[in-house]
Amino acid sequence: MSHPADQSYPTRQLCEFLARFTLADVPAPVIERTKDLFLDWVASAIAGKDAPAVRRIQEFAAAMGPTQGAAEVLVDRRRTSPYFAALINGASSHVVEQDDVHNGSVLHPAAVVFPAVVAAAQAEGKTGADVLLASIAGYEAGIRIGEFMGRSHYRIFHTTGTVGTLAAAAAVAKLYNLDAEGINQALGSAGTQAAGLWEFLRDAADSKQLHTAKAAADGLQSAWLARAGFTGARQILEGAQGMAAGMSSDANPACLTDGLGRRWATAETSFKFFASCRHTHPAADALKALMQREGISADQVARVTTHVHQGAIDVLGPVVNPTTIHQAKFSMGTVLGLVAVHGHAGLGEFEQHALQDPKVTAFRGKVDMELDAEINAAYPRQWIGRVTVKTTDGRTLAARVDVPKGDPDNTLSRPELEAKALQLGAFRHGASEAEMRAIIQRVWALEQAPNVNDWLPAAG
Repeated sequence: MSHPADQSYPTRQLCEFLARFTLADVPAPVIERTKDLFLDWVASAIAGKDAPAVRRIQEFAAAMGPTQGAAEVLVDRRRTSPYFAALINGASSHVVEQDDVHNGSVLHPAAVVFPAVVAAAQAEGKTGADVLLASIAGYEAGIRIGEFMGRSHYRIFHTTGTVGTLAAAAAVAKLYNLDAEGINQALGSAGTQAAGLWEFLRDAADSKQLHTAKAAADGLQSAWLARAGFTGARQILEGAQGMAAGMSSDANPACLTDGLGRRWATAETSFKFFASCRHTHPAADALKALMQREGISADQVARVTTHVHQGAIDVLGPVVNPTTIHQAKFSMGTVLGLVAVHGHAGLGEFEQHALQDPKVTAFRGKVDMELDAEINAAYPRQWIGRVTVKTTDGRTLAARVDVPKGDPDNTLSRPELEAKALQLGAFRHGASEAEMRAIIQRVWALEQAPNVNDWLPAAG
């Protein structure tokens, strides 16, 4: 096996770190935050039960994969192989738009990292501590790779589909105890499979669930193949014909090694407060604050201008007249309409009112997005929310939120995360309250768990 003469390329340095660090090297608050993220993920995955796109992937797995296996499918409580469990759980994790997001990389790590790690861990008999360590490796790698790919990548590519494949591969490679060379090979195989295009938004297509499903499953596959000796391009990220060359015009290799061992990017990850695309959240927070401050109702609003970054325009702009609930989660006007008319844009509001309520539809037509130079310059490190509202009586009002609800400096507390998890479990009756409370207690002690099997009772 040949090796590049220079082993100091950024991808290699990242792999050396991933192979080297142990749970003892991770600060205690980061471990606790990882448990918070894990709970948020497992509840989001359960909430994907009966979503049409997830059901189609379940049908595919039933036709193509084994009907028995070591790995658990959360939405139907059946068992299959790790690959197909990661595929289904990856899809279900992302469908209700309640899974986490890292601002700087514009990556949803949970939906790709945890499905792959848990499936592999169940097959390998790994402990809760093993899962925490591997998951942190996936977050640390994925976030840095997402930042490396830059803003230009996100304009066309869904980062969670592309970069998420490498995040999942890094996580499972760490679970398998691969050395730096093995992790490097896993990333090479993951990167050459990485895909995910935003065009689906225009058609209300189901592709977003395929993105996370394939990222989780293909990341696991890539790590398994690396363990077996299958090779991949070592410089898949920064090489002359690698990901950055084909998928970015502003890639920054320094991001791959930024603060390794000092900066724990896992703890920078945000939780979702609203059940919608994260690009809608800052403006929704600002509008909600303005309406509460001024004591005005939706009927008193004549026009809303949301001052946004370019990424919001790129992702939300194509959604003009949403035709499905999932597409409505990418409509700035619909999200703000739910907040204005019903006070929140949560799971229930979307299911009951996003497409059916004429007041929400009318409000949607009052909302514009306008590129703001200051907000655009701060993005993606900071997602600022600013709205200007013209009222029916001729007033012009404004509000700004610098730290949206769910960001690390305005995070969800553990009681709030527990309440969110209970709500997600109840959605479409994915799990009973007793089952969710048992999961919550198990997650809070995850580092002591002898295994990560059987999160829910098996299907009869």
